[in-house]
Amino acid sequence: FNREENRNTQTALKFILHLNMQVASCFLLSSSEPDWVSVTLGVFVCQGCSLIHRSIESLSQVKSVLQDTFEDKEVEFITSMGNEAAKAKYEQLAPPFYHRPSHTDCRILREQWIRAKYERQEFIHIEKQEPYSAGYREGFLWKRGRDNGQFLSRKFILSERERALKYFNKHDAREPKAIMRIETLNATFQPAKIGNPCGLQITYLRDNSTRNIFVYHEDSKEMVDWFTAIRAARFHYQKVAFPGANDEDLVPRLTRNFMKEGFMEKTGPRHTEGFKKRWFTMDDRRLMYFKDPLDAYARGEVFIGSKENRYTVVAGLPPSIQGYHWKYGITIGTPDRKFLFACETEAEQKDWIAAFQRVVNRPMMPQEYAVEAYFKHKP
Repeated sequence: FNREENRNTQTALKFILHLNMQVASCFLLSSSEPDWVSVTLGVFVCQGCSLIHRSIESLSQVKSVLQDTFEDKEVEFITSMGNEAAKAKYEQLAPPFYHRPSHTDCRILREQWIRAKYERQEFIHIEKQEPYSAGYREGFLWKRGRDNGQFLSRKFILSERERALKYFNKHDAREPKAIMRIETLNATFQPAKIGNPCGLQITYLRDNSTRNIFVYHEDSKEMVDWFTAIRAARFHYQKVAFPGANDEDLVPRLTRNFMKEGFMEKTGPRHTEGFKKRWFTMDDRRLMYFKDPLDAYARGEVFIGSKENRYTVVAGLPPSIQGYHWKYGITIGTPDRKFLFACETEAEQKDWIAAFQRVVNRPMMPQEYAVEAYFKHKP
């Protein structure tokens, strides 16, 4: 080695030693492979986060732990900062309702988390959180029409005082087209499903049946601020509804991603009808099916309880089932009837069964018995 190569080798060794001692995961997303580091921020990140950092050149310069060389001053800075110190600095005032993204979240959630933390420093200067923490938000979003499928600009108002999210079909309308109660509201980003990187699916209950609306905004910060405002409203509602609960218990209830979605075939209650292809969504204990993934209303819903209450999930269909259908069947047993589904591939069958089993193996909570009773007596 010449002197320069030797210096770089020693630097790399010190760097890797520091990595092994201090971190075992990506600073942002809890990934198990933090193979990159921001030499300007002093934090270790995974490859997915490194791509976002690279796209914000004014914010962060990243290098590969394994492939790049480092100057001594860079190693000294990383050693002086590190993940824990950076978290204490940049997340000191992060509100509990702000979604901490994982590696499975869509890009805009990950990017806006990075920008909020480092670029805008929203969790250092609390006044910068006003767009989503004020308890009231008003603005325009592109909403998909229920009948024609076109996205049109609609006015939305979120009010914690009224405990509702409302939207209006006309900009000057006095009465809202729909009122969505905070207590049943959910929001989940669905960029692939909606066909827009900022696509958000909002669901709510009306007459105990699920309703969907699909929206987006061209500005990713604006869309994430709406998502965060919904989470904030849900958080403050639950703080009142469950006064003894800890923040750690409430945060998982704010918004949720669906357990599983995709196409299956189904037959009717007599099991003599032909199988029809439908889009299915598993939302906790509600299995909903739609003719189209972007339908506003479910064609039907099935409540899936626990094994203690005689709910079962098995692979395959009864031998008596005739007619053409996809090869890989699933039978869900309830106290009242059996539901028959068919998957196109064995992999899909296994994924659906795994999702159903997670629900069936979980004991029912007291409030879920009321939902079950509604499904049994649903008109």
